Parts: sequence; C-alpha cells; structure tokens
Amino acid sequence: MASTFPDPRASAPAARAATDRPTRIESHGIDHIPDDERHGHPRELFSVWAAANVNYLSLVVGGALVLMGLSLWQALAVIVVGNLFWLLTGVLAVSGPAAGAPSEVITRAMYGVRGNRVNNAVTGWMISVCYFALNLAAAAGAAFALVEKTGVHAGTGVKIAVVLVIAAATLTIGVFGHALIVRLYLPITIALTAAFGVVGYAVLRQADFGYAPDAPLTGVDLWATVVAGVTLIASGPLSYTTSADFSRYLPATTSRRAVIGWTALGGFLPSIVVCSLGALAATVVDMTDPQTALEEMLPGWFTPVFLLSLVLGTIAINAMTAYSAGLALQAVGIRIRRSLSVIADGTVAVALTLYALLVSNFLDTVSNVLQLTVVLLGPAMTVYAVDIALRRGRYDGRALMDETPGSPFWYAAGVNPAGAGAVIGGAVVAALCVNTAYTGPVARALGGMDLALPAGMAVSALLYAVLTRRAGLRTRTGAR
Repeated sequence: MASTFPDPRASAPAARAATDRPTRIESHGIDHIPDDERHGHPRELFSVWAAANVNYLSLVVGGALVLMGLSLWQALAVIVVGNLFWLLTGVLAVSGPAAGAPSEVITRAMYGVRGNRVNNAVTGWMISVCYFALNLAAAAGAAFALVEKTGVHAGTGVKIAVVLVIAAATLTIGVFGHALIVRLYLPITIALTAAFGVVGYAVLRQADFGYAPDAPLTGVDLWATVVAGVTLIASGPLSYTTSADFSRYLPATTSRRAVIGWTALGGFLPSIVVCSLGALAATVVDMTDPQTALEEMLPGWFTPVFLLSLVLGTIAINAMTAYSAGLALQAVGIRIRRSLSVIADGTVAVALTLYALLVSNFLDTVSNVLQLTVVLLGPAMTVYAVDIALRRGRYDGRALMDETPGSPFWYAAGVNPAGAGAVIGGAVVAALCVNTAYTGPVARALGGMDLALPAGMAVSALLYAVLTRRAGLRTRTGAR
C-alpha cells in the first residue's frame, strides 16, 4: 500500500487506532491524518527533540567557538543567542496539528504544488541526506574507537560492518516511524543525559572559567567572529524546517503555545548544555580532535560509555533526519511507500559515508557545501514562519492534499510567485553577505563580517509578506 493512498479499510475506528503504534510500521506518509487518528500530548515533543540534540556535533560546535578566538564567556553568550533560533523550529511545529500533515506538504501553501517539489528536492531531501552522511561518519568514528578498545583492529571490513550496523539501527527507527520515535526518545534522552552528566562533571572540574585567548579579538574581528559563531550555532535549529513532521499526529485543538514551548525547549536546553560543555572543555584541552581530547578528561572506565553515547545520540538525530527525508522524497512526487523511501535515503547516505571514509575526502566537500546551507535554510524557514503568521496558524489539511490545477495551492502554473520570489531573493542577498566556503562582496567590504543569516531572513520575510498581500493570495489558500 503506497502511503500516499491510505487503505480504505483504515476508515474503521479500530483500524485507525492501530495506525500509529511503536510495534507497527507507520502506514501514513505525506497523506492527511484524520481527526480520529490524532493522539498524544505536546510534552512528548520535548524528548523527541532533546534526544536528537544531546550529541557529538554540539560538543564539536561548542569547542569550535573557543578555537575561533572567543573567550569562554563570549562563547557562552554566542551559544545562548544562537540557540534562540529553536523558537522558530517551535513556531513551524504548530502547523502540524493544524493541517494534520507534515511540513513537506504544508509548504505547498508557500511554494505551490509544483514549486514545492523543487523545495523538497533541495531543502528537504538533498540537504537531509548530506547531513545524514556527515552524522553517520561522526558516529562511525566513535564506533571505530570503541571497537579498537575491544582489541579488534578496525580494518576496512570492520569499518564497513560498523557503518552498516549503525545505519541499520537508524533506519529501523525511521522505517517504523513516528510512534517508535516518540516511544524510544524518552529513554534515549534519559540515558544520554546521564552519560553527558558524567562528562559535564569531569569537564566542570577541570575547566578554566577565566579563560581568554592570548591575543583577544577586538573591533571588527571580534564582531565578525561573534556573528559567525551565532550563525554556526543557529544552523542547527535552522536545519529543522520539518518540525511539523513530529507534531502532526497531535489533535487539531492542541495548544499552540504548548507545541511551540515543548519543541523549542527540547532543542534549546540540551543544545545549550552540550555546546557549553564543548566550550568549557576547549579551555583546557585541544578540541580540534574533540573525541580524543574529551577522553583525556574522563575516567578510563567511562570512555566506552562515552563513545557509545556518541553513537546513540547520532542514531537519534539521524533517525529523525531519515524519517523527514523519506517524506521529502514522497513530496517530490515519487510514488513510493514511506518505509521504502526511508530505506532509499539511508542507502544513498551510507554509500556517501563509505565512499568518504574509505576512498576520498568527499565528506570534506559535503561539509563545505553544508556550511552554505544557511544561505537557503534561513530564508526558507523565515518564509514558513511568516506564512504561519499570515494565516494565523490555520491550514486545511485536506485542501493541501489536492495536487490538481484546481487546487487552492496551484497558484500560477503550480508555483507561488510570492514564496519562490522571497526565498530566491533572500538567498541571493545572503549569498552576497556570506563568508564561509567563499567570501561574498558584502562580507568582503565589511572586513569579513558574515551577515548572511540576518540579511537573508530579513529580506525573505519582507518580500514574502509584501508579495503575498499584494497578490491577494492569502484569501485563496483554502485555510479554514
């Protein structure tokens, strides 16, 4: 049964009640979730997002801020400001209960039926698969070290086996889907919190709370580094333009404030704590190799637990990524069951990871490309948030399912000029201001200051609001 064409037998209450259970592969894909299949409480969203953000990447990013030349307290301030972007992730999540549909479908309201296929192909599928590969490579590195500690040499065959085992565990969660994610992520959050609690104790005992670099940054150099740091931290929450995927089963009457609050808090709190631990550790050890550096600070008996927690955290974040990437592949227009689309995405990501680990430095190239994703993801998330504000959070999930020229979301030849124009305009401005893999002319004129994030978001917000109101499109959206 293709997930875009629900089984008619699911109309019976008994059948509907069984569609979202942890022990069953989720039958829904990008189709509308009927009201009598809605369930759950928004507080469940906290552990979903927390489990995905108690991870290795946050440690790395926190340590990177100190390596960039910031003092400890400057780095901690940047961590707080950058993680405030989780509020946007929370705002996007309110569209899930309103529409009973994932973000990959809701964005038809912003880009049109055809335009949204392009949006999902780029910001949904391609970027998600790249992130999956990068995270899988990070988890594999920790797993290789864990294998070596057992006395087994991590040769090519062992490395391939390790990557496949981690990928299999990740994809199993993604294939079973929403209910298993909700059920598993609370104990995963508890386990990771306990493990990182030990890491935190070790780091806090040794950290230099008065740390400042030998040559403190001042003037333009300081502000350029601060803005770059905020952008680096913000790239985490900005990558989750699909937060409605995990809230869409909640009843339509669910409190919007609760959805925003639990989603944002689930991302914000663990990110603050783990990034801060990375920054604190960087005051006493060299965080250019975070895994090895942190092992030096930890008691010997705990090292295997630490490595295992790095792997578990990456599995949690990648299972969510694979889940959303599977929905994105469906939303592109490929007629495939959701469970199979998740496997397809994972297969591509595994291939990229193995190629990178065993053949070339391909992941370095992918990593450089992903540094530029803020150029696109910032405007894309902004357009989504502004659309929610313009519609006051009201979406007609059934109307969103209509992909015919008669759809209220067909706009002009299947493309919404307001959404497409706003994202393109914001991305162009951001590209002129960026200073990551390359330096844009605006950044060069400002002495290297990277204003891509605020500039891109501001321009896309203004363009979308103006173009939408001028065209009168909000009155023709099918919003109830």
